[in-house]
Amino acid sequence: MAVSTVDPASSGSGPGGQVRLTKSSPRHGERVIEGLLAAAAGLSVLVTAGIVVALVVPLFTFFAHVNPIEFLTGTTWTASFGDKFSWDKDWGVLPLVSATFMATGIALLVAIPLGLGIAMFLSEYANQRIRKVVKPVLELLAGIPTVVYGFLALSAITPILQPILGIPNVYNILVAGIVMGFMIVPTIASLSEDAMSAVPQALRQGSFALGANRRVTTLRVVFPAALSGVVAAIVLGLSRAVGETMILAVAGGNLAQLTGDPRNEAQTMTAFIAQIASGDAPQGSPVYYSLFAVGALLFVITLLINVASIRLVRKFRQVY
Repeated sequence: MAVSTVDPASSGSGPGGQVRLTKSSPRHGERVIEGLLAAAAGLSVLVTAGIVVALVVPLFTFFAHVNPIEFLTGTTWTASFGDKFSWDKDWGVLPLVSATFMATGIALLVAIPLGLGIAMFLSEYANQRIRKVVKPVLELLAGIPTVVYGFLALSAITPILQPILGIPNVYNILVAGIVMGFMIVPTIASLSEDAMSAVPQALRQGSFALGANRRVTTLRVVFPAALSGVVAAIVLGLSRAVGETMILAVAGGNLAQLTGDPRNEAQTMTAFIAQIASGDAPQGSPVYYSLFAVGALLFVITLLINVASIRLVRKFRQVY
């Protein structure tokens, strides 16, 4: 039997037949790709820093006239009423914050059960043919403009639920939150399904070997194993719900009031920002500067949600 030999001179070997690990020629293409990736990462950092600067600089003007404690704890918000150039207003942001969290809570109550149910069905029960149909439809729902959801809530869903739930006004937080929940269902369902599908098949086979049925395997084996991905999906949906604008601006209303009944009209933080940014207040007016104060508070809330999500994901992460 013939044995092939490799000439050390032709294989890049050094003296004594040792293989040299140094590069034989410079790879300029890889350096260009590394530079582009580093530039993209640096650009994201610069954009974030620019957003922070754009929000923080006008805050000095706003809080030079408004007490920060009054801003954070006040229960009355009259920024849009009266003289636009007068600082003699009530600047308590709690009505906007409470409406934001109320709408977000309703959305999560709708989206989490539906999203996780769809994810479990696609990952554990649906065959390949059904999965190929349902998964693209979910992605399509995620791409629908949110203003379409807003008009759907205002013109179709609210008239149906008004006599059933006793909703007094066409603008209300309840329907806006429900529709916002359907909007974030694709996000939670798709990411959760990816996390569940990534669970090793050996865990399922071990559960079946111990006599567990598919339901028990899904709830007690697959779901706990994919918990970190599920938590990340829910937090991403939460972040999107907190920052949602058009659904709440169209269907939630523009009356800033502190209410505990979601059937009433209320204004969220994003709806107020959309109202002011559309030209409702002159540049340089107190209401204009309040836009940056509300925006900075929303930025801080989103940051805290992301920090909490990172801690939760690390806590429940499973390594296989």
